[in-house]
Amino acid sequence: MESLVPPPPGSGKGLMERVEDSLLPLINLVFLLLMFFIVAGQLSDDPLPELPGMADQADEQRPAADLIIQADGAWQVKGKAISPADLLDHLPAPSEERPLRIAAGRELAMSELETVLGQLEDGGYTEIILLTEPAS
Repeated sequence: MESLVPPPPGSGKGLMERVEDSLLPLINLVFLLLMFFIVAGQLSDDPLPELPGMADQADEQRPAADLIIQADGAWQVKGKAISPADLLDHLPAPSEERPLRIAAGRELAMSELETVLGQLEDGGYTEIILLTEPAS
């Protein structure tokens, strides 16, 4: 039985042969783009410049925190040192509209932070924002 589809005019190639022939230039183009980005990505060996740390910024640019926990374990609320037993008395009342903001020192141990967060959870604080310094 003869095919109902007439052969393509000209080359005498079948459909699959023509598809394979048209894919070859696309594969070559993708390969050339890959090589270009590999070479262009290795031209620059210079690292990024050093970014200024938080300590260099002025105090008015730092975000305001309700509780400051230093790396040595000292706690401050509104600039006054407080003891762990008096923490809930000095903080603002728990509010869902305004979460409690805690600033933690870079070297603060996670176990100390977990202690503070447990005490705040027992005091009714459900929304807390943790402010930290970037690593240098």
